[in-house]
Amino acid sequence: MKSKTTGTTIEEEEEEPVKSKDKNDNNEKYKKLIEWFEKKFKDKKDRFLIALSGGVDSAVVAMVAKKALGKDNVLAITANYQTLSKEELNTAVKVAHELDINHKIIEYDELENPEYIKNDSSRCFHCRNELADNLIKIANKENFKLIVDGSNTDDLNDYRPGMIALHEKGIKSPLIETGFNKKDIRNLAKINNLSIYDKPSNACLASRISKNIEITPLKLKRIENCELLIKEIFKVKQVRVRDHGDLARIEVEKEELIKLFDIDKLNQIKIPFKEYGFKHITIDIEGYRKSGLILAGKISNLTKKQMSNNDIKQKEKQQ
Repeated sequence: MKSKTTGTTIEEEEEEPVKSKDKNDNNEKYKKLIEWFEKKFKDKKDRFLIALSGGVDSAVVAMVAKKALGKDNVLAITANYQTLSKEELNTAVKVAHELDINHKIIEYDELENPEYIKNDSSRCFHCRNELADNLIKIANKENFKLIVDGSNTDDLNDYRPGMIALHEKGIKSPLIETGFNKKDIRNLAKINNLSIYDKPSNACLASRISKNIEITPLKLKRIENCELLIKEIFKVKQVRVRDHGDLARIEVEKEELIKLFDIDKLNQIKIPFKEYGFKHITIDIEGYRKSGLILAGKISNLTKKQMSNNDIKQKEKQQ
């Protein structure tokens, strides 16, 4: 049987035979993930910190960690920094409540870091490096043995300097180590009735600003407000408002592009966008795509190699 979502109700319908292999594969990976946590947990001193965003990946990690180790041995941490949208923060709080997991929100301002706000190709490295430092402080203060995140195997095919920063600081990615890709994660989330199993992937608000253009609080706020406006008016699930100075470039999923071609609704966003400082508004007919996708093919092998080298260094330190 497979689940069919209708509103907030999950109904059962006949399972297609082709899905059975996926289900079996997911069960095996689920067992491996449970075992991964159990092997790391030697006694009650070996508690875990989970870096919990508003996404499905870290939600699944938190869910499995709690099932493997018990509620008292897991703490989820959400960093409410300047480039996290309120929507994502609210989702993280909702998921933590849904999972009935211990949850703490920390706050700091990454815009105080000049290396971060200059917004070059290493921006994500500086962001995740600062996140790692804050998580490590909590782990040391409250006696947590390991810190884990929600990175998965699909992330290895993208440009992820932030993932390198986390691994350099000793933060583990159990989904990568147990072979979970995005499809596996969504399937496991759906089977366990997580409300965000089909939530579109998101990235920090700074990812909407063109490289080498300085990040400012004003730019972040107008991007967030404009994206919320588009979601509200056009009822789209995925949206990016790319900030090119005077020009705003709107991206939605290709299958949702048709929703944008409504003159009356477009007129509703024109004045607010211009009040936020955009002189020109465009719709990208290619649709939504990851901002790092163009670089991914060239750099993903370097990312994998760097992560592999970091694992070797960690092992050498332990010996």
